Amino acid sequence: MNFIKINHTLMANALLELLLVTAILILCLPMADGLLQEKHGSLRRQLDEDPPPPLLAVVNLLTAGKFAVLSKTGVTTTSSTNPTSVTGDMGTSPIAGTALTGFGLVADSSNTFSTSNLVTGNIYAADYGSDTPAMLTVAVLDMQAAYVDAAGRPSPDHTELGAGSIEGLTLERGIYKWSTNVGFTDSVTFHGSPTDVWIMQTSGSLIVDSGARMILTGGAKAENIFWQIAGQTTLGTTSHVEGVFLCKTLIAFKTGSSMNGAALAQTAVTIDSATIVKKSVCDADVGCEES
Repeated sequence: MNFIKINHTLMANALLELLLVTAILILCLPMADGLLQEKHGSLRRQLDEDPPPPLLAVVNLLTAGKFAVLSKTGVTTTSSTNPTSVTGDMGTSPIAGTALTGFGLVADSSNTFSTSNLVTGNIYAADYGSDTPAMLTVAVLDMQAAYVDAAGRPSPDHTELGAGSIEGLTLERGIYKWSTNVGFTDSVTFHGSPTDVWIMQTSGSLIVDSGARMILTGGAKAENIFWQIAGQTTLGTTSHVEGVFLCKTLIAFKTGSSMNGAALAQTAVTIDSATIVKKSVCDADVGCEES
C-alpha cells in the first residue's frame, strides 16, 4: 500500500509539473511571436527606408553634344538612289573643310558654316571664319574627354558578356566591358526606364551585321546609351543602331544603315546612303548651342 501511495504521489507531482510547463509555454508563445514580428517589422522598415542604389551618371558630352557627326579627319558620303540624310549639326577639326566630301556644301555668307541638301543643320570646319575654329577645338576636346570618361568608368556590372557576341540579348542598365570585338547578327535590346544609363566599353571594334538592329524598350533612350569603342565601328547595310558612339578611330556607315544618337569619331566618318538622327544631349549650361 505504501508503494502504491508513493507512486500516486510521484504521478501527481509529474502531472503538476507538466501542466506548469504547458502553462508557461502557452504564455510565452505570444510574447515570442510578438518579438519576432517586431524584429521582422524593424527589418522591413529598414529596407523600406534604405535609398535605392544611385543611378549611373551619364557621360557628359559638353559642347560635343551639339553634333550629330563630329570627326577629326573628315566626313565623306556617297549617295546613290537613296541619299544620305543627317539631322543635326556636323563638324570636323583640325582638318579643313575640303575633308567634307560628297555633301555639295554651300558656304553661308558669314563664312562661319556651310549648308547641304543632305544635312538638316549647319556644317562646320576648322578653316571657316570667325569663332568657328575655336568652337570646334573645344568640341573635339570635349569629345575626347567624353571618350576618356566612358573608358575609365570603374567596376563594370558585366565583363566579357557573351565573349563579345551580344546577339539576342536584352541588356539592362549598367557598365559592360569587353577586351574583344563586340557584335551581333540580328538584334539586341536595351530595356530600361528613361533615366537608365548604359556604358559599353570595348577594347576592340563594334561590328553590326547587315540588317541587324538595336531595339529600345521600357522607355530607354538613345541619349543615355554610350558606346566607347577603341577600334572602329562598322554598321552593316540596312542595320540600325541606337546611342552615342565615341569611337577612337573610324565610324563606317554602310548602304542604308541608320543611327539614332551621335557619331563622334577621333578619325573619320564615312557615310554611304545612311540616315543619322541626332539624339545626344546638348548642355546649354556649358555653352552648347544647337543650330
